[in-house]
Amino acid sequence: MSILKKVLVGALLSTALVAQGANAADKKIALVVKALGIGFFEAAAEGAEEAAKEIGGVELIYTGPTDTTAEGQIDVINSLIAQKVDAIAISANDPDALVPALKRAMQRGIKVVSWDSGVAPEGRMVHLNPSSNPLIGNMIIKLAADNLPDGGEVAVLSASATATNQNTWIAEMEKVKGDYPGIEVVTTVYGDDLFDKSYRETQGLIQSYPDLKAIIAPTSVGIVAAAQAVTDEGKIGEINVTGLGLPSEMAAYVENGASKSFAIWNPIDLGYAAVMLSNDLIEGAEAKPGAELSMGRLGELTLDDDNAGAMADPFVYDKSNIDKFKDIF
Repeated sequence: MSILKKVLVGALLSTALVAQGANAADKKIALVVKALGIGFFEAAAEGAEEAAKEIGGVELIYTGPTDTTAEGQIDVINSLIAQKVDAIAISANDPDALVPALKRAMQRGIKVVSWDSGVAPEGRMVHLNPSSNPLIGNMIIKLAADNLPDGGEVAVLSASATATNQNTWIAEMEKVKGDYPGIEVVTTVYGDDLFDKSYRETQGLIQSYPDLKAIIAPTSVGIVAAAQAVTDEGKIGEINVTGLGLPSEMAAYVENGASKSFAIWNPIDLGYAAVMLSNDLIEGAEAKPGAELSMGRLGELTLDDDNAGAMADPFVYDKSNIDKFKDIF
């Protein structure tokens, strides 16, 4: 059995795991998430633990702030520098604000990988996109348009206004919205990856746009909050909630009709790949354009000119397949 222990670092809760079969860890890899208590990141931690066990001799530190702020993540990074970890794999709350702290980490020999939500290139060595940004941007508006043959008003419920991945996907969506005649994107609002705020923002959308036909939430917290608000407001069948979410959290809303379909990559694979990439860098792999870094059972990540690469295409979930996945993640 793995050794799981919970430690309190200031006000930040983290979990450390020493890979099975190792008497003492000779590598420390930290998986830093946007905030603790979010199902997507807890699933990513499962994959990270799988990778740590596969590598062997790894102490995995799963940590993050209690809310989705750059300040909270900076405190976490500084703590990890003091712990002399070998690598930090981080999903960023802000692409630029974290750069000074992560530069200090790299100056001390710590390998830095951003994943899911990126850090500016000067603040990391490698970025792991969960999928291709253009494919995600197209997918989220396609999911809305597929169920609106006559077109209609669509709103976006994002996470924070500074979330790198959310802003990139929305920008890519805007580029291709002309490919879907009749679809009008009326506004974007921000729930900060907090359920209560996302729920209230959805209520505001329903009140402000009486002809609204769909809400696109490219965030696993926001999509659940929006689906619950649509359910509570009696708008099932009038407003379709779609975007990016977890099967375990969205199954009830697919069943009741609040969401006809949604998409996501496998967060377990994402956490696994982030740790595998971190280990490859620790072992001496060079991060440079064109390099191929190991993602273990997921194959190789080929780096582009910004030392970034994509893991996989997003996968669509609906009534035909939700039951197969809801008990997995």
